[in-house]
Amino acid sequence: MTRHFALSGEPLDEVAVRQCVDQPGAGAIVTFVGQVRNLARDHTLARDYQVERLEYEAYPEMVEATFEDIAHDVRKRFDVLDVAIHHRTGMLEIGDVSVVIAVSAAHRGPAFEACHYAIDRLKLSAPIWKKEHTPDGAVWVEDRP
Repeated sequence: MTRHFALSGEPLDEVAVRQCVDQPGAGAIVTFVGQVRNLARDHTLARDYQVERLEYEAYPEMVEATFEDIAHDVRKRFDVLDVAIHHRTGMLEIGDVSVVIAVSAAHRGPAFEACHYAIDRLKLSAPIWKKEHTPDGAVWVEDRP
């Protein structure tokens, strides 16, 4: 059985993450799948630029605990049954999946809201860093507010 919270250097399995949260009372399961795209936004210049691949590094000893904290917070704020969060590390190519979040609930509204909240919290608090590789070189991205 797949663990609910994981950091992995291997490709992520959306179906397995979804199955983590599936249970008889679930009328809705919402998944968020983040994948590497070929463009990124330069917010200082308000223009897009080419991305060839992404590289993720993390503080493994803290990541899963952070994911558990996010899930605990999600359960307190929303009427959900279960939450699972997996994130990838290492070099990822265009189209590779970088993160999968699955949330189950009795109804779709709380499942959608909780999944949206979970990815926003992850981007704010998880000790995971992203480097964008472009035709002009590579740069670590600071996209936390």
